[in-house]
Amino acid sequence: MDNTQAQAAKVDEELVRRKKRANLRKLNVVPNQESSKALDSSLKRHTALIKRIRQSVGADNRDQILKDIDSLSLEKYVDEIVGAVAEGILRCKTEKDVWSAVEVISALHRRFPTTFTPSVVELLSQAIAPPSRAALSSLTPEQREKDDSARISRQRPVLRVCSELALIGIIRDTPERSGGEWIMRALKDLLSNDPTLSSLPLLSTFLKSYSRPYLGIVAPTSNSKQISASAEPGTLSGATTDEATNAAFPALSANNEEEELVEKDIRDRFKRMCEGYFENVAKKLVMEHKRLQEQDRRNHEAYIKSGEIFEDRQQAYEKMTKSYEKLLASCQTLSELLYLPMPELPTITQKSESILIGGGTNGLSDDIDESLLTVGGKWEDDEERRFFEDILDLKDMVPKSVLGIEEEKDAEKDEEEKKKEKEREEEEVRKLEKEIEGLSLAEDANDNGVGKNTESDDSEDDGEDDAPTPVPGSPRAGAATPPPSSTEAQGPSQLLTALLARLPDCTNRALIDQAAVDFAFLNSKAARKRLVKFLSQVPKNRTDVLPHYSRFVATLNRYMPDVGSELVAVLDEEFRYLQRKKKVVKELYETRVKNITFISSLTKFCVIPTHLILHMFKVCLDDFSGTNVENIAMLLEGCGRFLLRSDATKERFAKMLELMKRKQSTQHFDHRQQLLLENAYYQCNPPERAPRQEKERTLMELFIRHLIYDVLSKKSIDKVLKLIRKLDWEDASVYRSLHKVFTKPWKIKYSNIGLLAMLAYDLQRYHPEFSVAVVDQVLEDIRRGLEQNVYNVNQRRVATMRYLGELYIYRLYSSSIIFDTFWTLVTFGHPEGRPLPRQPCPLDMPDDFFRIRLVCTLLDTCGMCFDRGSQKRKLDNFLTFFQYYILCKEQLPMDVEFMVTDSIEAVRPETKMYKDIEEAAAVVDEMFSAVFKEAGLTIGGTEDSGDDSGEEDERHGQDEDDGEDEQVTLASPVDERAPSPETVLTASISHEKVGPTEEEDAEFAKELAKMLVDSSAESKKVDRRTAQTLWDSSILPPAVRKHRGDGIESGAPDLDDQGIMKFTLVTKKGNKPQTKSLAVPSESALAVQTRSAQLQDKVEQQQLKRLVLDYEQREEAEELKALETRNRGGAIKIRIAG
Repeated sequence: MDNTQAQAAKVDEELVRRKKRANLRKLNVVPNQESSKALDSSLKRHTALIKRIRQSVGADNRDQILKDIDSLSLEKYVDEIVGAVAEGILRCKTEKDVWSAVEVISALHRRFPTTFTPSVVELLSQAIAPPSRAALSSLTPEQREKDDSARISRQRPVLRVCSELALIGIIRDTPERSGGEWIMRALKDLLSNDPTLSSLPLLSTFLKSYSRPYLGIVAPTSNSKQISASAEPGTLSGATTDEATNAAFPALSANNEEEELVEKDIRDRFKRMCEGYFENVAKKLVMEHKRLQEQDRRNHEAYIKSGEIFEDRQQAYEKMTKSYEKLLASCQTLSELLYLPMPELPTITQKSESILIGGGTNGLSDDIDESLLTVGGKWEDDEERRFFEDILDLKDMVPKSVLGIEEEKDAEKDEEEKKKEKEREEEEVRKLEKEIEGLSLAEDANDNGVGKNTESDDSEDDGEDDAPTPVPGSPRAGAATPPPSSTEAQGPSQLLTALLARLPDCTNRALIDQAAVDFAFLNSKAARKRLVKFLSQVPKNRTDVLPHYSRFVATLNRYMPDVGSELVAVLDEEFRYLQRKKKVVKELYETRVKNITFISSLTKFCVIPTHLILHMFKVCLDDFSGTNVENIAMLLEGCGRFLLRSDATKERFAKMLELMKRKQSTQHFDHRQQLLLENAYYQCNPPERAPRQEKERTLMELFIRHLIYDVLSKKSIDKVLKLIRKLDWEDASVYRSLHKVFTKPWKIKYSNIGLLAMLAYDLQRYHPEFSVAVVDQVLEDIRRGLEQNVYNVNQRRVATMRYLGELYIYRLYSSSIIFDTFWTLVTFGHPEGRPLPRQPCPLDMPDDFFRIRLVCTLLDTCGMCFDRGSQKRKLDNFLTFFQYYILCKEQLPMDVEFMVTDSIEAVRPETKMYKDIEEAAAVVDEMFSAVFKEAGLTIGGTEDSGDDSGEEDERHGQDEDDGEDEQVTLASPVDERAPSPETVLTASISHEKVGPTEEEDAEFAKELAKMLVDSSAESKKVDRRTAQTLWDSSILPPAVRKHRGDGIESGAPDLDDQGIMKFTLVTKKGNKPQTKSLAVPSESALAVQTRSAQLQDKVEQQQLKRLVLDYEQREEAEELKALETRNRGGAIKIRIAG
């Protein structure tokens, strides 16, 4: 109801405007030239009028201007008034302002038709003239855009005023005709000289107000502005215009043509010009749309390659998008004003909407029988089943009259056709079974005698067809049907062309079903023939659309059986042609793939009769060689599963499959053909497999895995530790589950491995045996990885190596294990524990760089810890040998090389990188010699040992190794170097006494126990010696302390030759201590007791020093012996000399 009222309101407004124009035109036909003698000629009033006109000739000043025009003479000011009117028009924005300007110009025209009118028309003509191309070419794109915007703003009111002036008779082509052609030429000049379409808004402005008087276009009677996309271009004239004119303007029908303000020929020409211009705009829109899509595709590819879209590319894309959106809006406006359909913009096929035939899906409906989804079902999944079985019924979407069916006759015909079809199929089946039995007998009798009868049958079938066979690649196999020329009839033909043009983009069920419905409305014999021709000429590289085309045919085949039968006949004919061209392999490969794929899809839609597809399979099986092997494989992959599980074909097709397997076993095929047949057979008849059993875990095990794998993070580690501590550690299953989780770091996030090591460290306080077991298992996993060297566990090995480093950071084991692992990684598996240049090793080939990755991982994790003491020297020695190990490999890949460089620079930025194997081998030799000499000096006992840990002490030149440097005493890296000092050192071991005796061990244990007891019992007390030292340092003057110290070191402190021992008496006067020397006889009790205490302290000090040195020597010898025994069968062979 609202639409009807709005339409009626528009009609009334148009009638009012037309009446006003007609009345004003009558006044302008005969100008009124009154005498100016009685009119006012005041200069002041004339100046005010010109100023008022220049300001605006809109509705605000209309009454006063008209009054002044009637009362003033104006003869001497016509030229000034012309310029003022041109300026005033520019300020007219609304329709009322435009009509006021028209009334003012009309009043001036009636008074001065010869002096005012030509001048103002000339001035307005110049105002709406297009800009010169020379001026535009000198501007930059930004300046040109601004200039065009300003020009459109100026020319819009001028064009509206000129259009009104042409309708009221002021602008005329000739005295007898209106000014419609003048307006048409002005618009044509604007639009034809505008390659950037910047003047398009002017045309939209013109059509909004003047499409009815100049083009004869009015709104159609329908409620929608935009006509349907199925409407034909060029149908603007004719029924639409006549119907709208007669419906909306009954008074302006064809009988009152003389009352039209613009002549009919001008209206027709104007209309054709606007339609032609719209077509050009539509073409440009399509081009811009394609360019935008192409640019978007390029941006996507660039983003995939580089990970970002550069700023200049992004700006260009945004600018192109803005221009396209502006053009699209203008084109839609023109489409609504001219009532023409918008052009179809090509869309990129959305992969997410397309169906993947045969692809798995998780979206299973509740009402689907589970047998359809098992191994024995016809379909692999529910999505495929719905695609091939849920076919749209056109009778529910299209009227029966359109489909051309009658219910009563239809039922009778269906029954008769079904009976005939069933009889024909039974006859074909009987013949086919006889042929199969004959083939089986012939196969048993003679493998080479198969196919003679079949060849004769094929020759008979070929002889029946007198029509020429289509050759692929000929015009018949070309692209889609070309669109009809402009001379052809408009209507269904053009709609069918548009439908066929959009079929390749129908790549999902909704689109292809809608296309079937659209075709049903265009149903005719000619349309069906064109459709069959189009479907038979699918491009060879578009096999992806064949399943959707098959669904399209299956939807139509129920009510248009000739579509399916004719298409099947074409495909069958093409199949026979390809059988005759079996020797042409490469040239016709794509054609064969397209043909077999189309046939397989139609078979699953039950469009191809079963006897026909079985006959095709038999023909390929008769000549089971060459291209027929690929044909059979494609048929099995395409529709083999369907045929093997359909009730009508499963028995016969099973016999054919059995015959194919027998032939396959007796004939010789190359590896590719054998693989094709095996894959195709198991795809159509997959072996039955038991379902994968899910590992059952207890609730406690699931809870532990949840804590470590899901909950563990930096924020929740304390919570996880508390929960783990609350578990029943006495339960063997809980302990075993925790051990599994803590020894498999590859199952958690790589970034959480450090958190797992932190948990293991925190649990060490409460369960130390658990942490030891975790470290043992991690070391065992590393050793197993080196022994097996299996590629598929490399990721686990990297995670385990990271875990080992994190465990060392939290001090779960000593540094000796880390260095042991370092040297094992670079020596394990090599002969004599020596990697040789380019020497193949079963466990560590020259082109296998994974151990280098493991070393770098361990260095990155804990290498920064070895930055002082003996451990620093150990790591330096290892890095030297590591470079030698790297040079023994082949050229490193770029990523491995970068990894090595980064790892070494992180721990030792100043390390020298060796370039060749000779230089590295020489440095390694020097390193070994230095280690041998240092080991010999240490074992000989000629120097004192430094701090046993070597981690904190950095005394100049006195730090000694703590028993771990023996790991670097390897054999020489080159065979040509001088003899190793191994022989001499080894010989000296048998003659030297290594370590203390049993009595010394007992004495050391006794003294150690005594020391521990004293330290525990008197930890809070200060002993005499400490008190004496503190008293000396705080009370005695420096000179006295120095003298006293020298006396103690000399062996007989404070004792002179006269038998007198000197004592120092310290007194304190005020804050200043004073000393006084006392001479005490040496035979006195005080002197004897003091001397005995001093001698006893010195003897104890010497004995303790000897015990500590002997203990270090024994520990070092035992550790060296154990290391030599452990590495004798594998990684490093070490001989120690004392």
